[in-house]
Amino acid sequence: MSLDEFLGSPWKKSHPTYESSVFSIKPAPEFSTAEVLVASLYRACGFKKYSENEVPKAGREFDKTTRATKSSQDEPGRIRVDTWRTVLHSVLESPKQPNQSSKRFLQLCPVVPDIALYSGSPRLAGNSWNPGGLIQRMIQIGSISRAEAESTWHRLFDALSVGPTDDLWARWLQEEFEFRGKGKRTWYEVPLEDDPGFPTEDQRELQFPAQQFVKDLDAVLSAKGRMTRRQWVSILESVLRLGAATHVLWLCSVNWKLWARAREILDGQSTAPATEDIRSRLVSGERRYLAYGNEAMAFVKQYASDYLVARIGLNLVLWMLAREEITVRSLASCDDVHKFFVLLEKHRGDIVGSGMWRYYSVLAEAEAKTIGCKKGIGSNLTEFVRYSLRQRKTAADTLRGYDQGYVLRPRGQSDRAPLVVSLGPVAVLALVHSCLKEAAGPRSVRKLCDHLAAYGVDVDLDDVANSELGKNLRMLGLVLDSPDAESGMLLVPPF
Repeated sequence: MSLDEFLGSPWKKSHPTYESSVFSIKPAPEFSTAEVLVASLYRACGFKKYSENEVPKAGREFDKTTRATKSSQDEPGRIRVDTWRTVLHSVLESPKQPNQSSKRFLQLCPVVPDIALYSGSPRLAGNSWNPGGLIQRMIQIGSISRAEAESTWHRLFDALSVGPTDDLWARWLQEEFEFRGKGKRTWYEVPLEDDPGFPTEDQRELQFPAQQFVKDLDAVLSAKGRMTRRQWVSILESVLRLGAATHVLWLCSVNWKLWARAREILDGQSTAPATEDIRSRLVSGERRYLAYGNEAMAFVKQYASDYLVARIGLNLVLWMLAREEITVRSLASCDDVHKFFVLLEKHRGDIVGSGMWRYYSVLAEAEAKTIGCKKGIGSNLTEFVRYSLRQRKTAADTLRGYDQGYVLRPRGQSDRAPLVVSLGPVAVLALVHSCLKEAAGPRSVRKLCDHLAAYGVDVDLDDVANSELGKNLRMLGLVLDSPDAESGMLLVPPF
């Protein structure tokens, strides 16, 4: 690909150095729900080379076979066919959203691995993105070393597997799916791809959501034996959706900050920052991507729009340098970013003199709808955050309380009601457990506020006691009132 090809299609393919950098959002997020994240993680972790595109067809065939089988074909030692249909379409069925009510497809709660062979694809037709790949990438970026990432991935596979320590319901379900699927796929650990994150020297200085996600994932894995598998999957869902969404928002923010500094250098308003400044000011996460109790999607849209502007700008600079036969070999560390900025400062005259800002203006104007999140990548990014975090809308009003691990909920009953940051009960349980896992003694509610801040969710400590969050903490028995604690509340371990 050349500069001319990039100018003709800026979203089709990024510069190889940018594409392979830790700051590239890959795979590119699109629509996803919490259950889609879990199902795709099953496929990434234990079903090698089973693509998202295979799932809808396999689900239709599996459902068709179940419906076509007659009760007279019941096999000895197995439940009746009509009973199995009830399990699929009543017990395991996940509520459809209002725009899906007329569509016939399998949508099942991903309690056990083999369910992910037939349900939980982001799309019902066409090419789907791979949410499980995003989770895998988060583990690699958020781990201090390759060895730690591989250890976390292995323990995740073990936890997702159904073994003797799982409850009877889960063991029976997995056995039934394996039998009725006729051994379609074998569940075994898929090794991590060779896609390293930050070097160790960066990891020790940086703070960003994927680091907290890896710690919380470890806490969730350790809690598996204290509840039923269905309960544990719900806890896992809530951590996955918060971690994935804030990871994407962090990458959007970092790209924008890198581009803002690059622009200053090209305009002669700044010099190349030191590696330490890049770590602390440009790459480390902010404490506020979302604010508890406040509307969320306007900020999400702004982050997505800033990212798209930055992506165009950074890629354009890289292609301009390539045209001048100047190579930027890597953007895999903060030191690499420093070297990139030094190159920009050194060759500023050549880049600007070659029409950099003219090309940039033309691209920004031509791609205004995408940058405005009205179509394409911009729309996909906001849709990913919206549907990953919001409480699921259901076609059946009686099932409106199905999703309790949400992070966003509508303020009011209207379909157009704004989404505000508000943790569901399952999300509260998961986060309180995670933030207390390594605590040596009692902790005040400040610990929870700091924990959420690590994800970029801002909570005002002074407002917790009388807020919805405080009410949920009391309702779930997760706090004790104590005049000696900050906000008068001590956290209680939930499990």
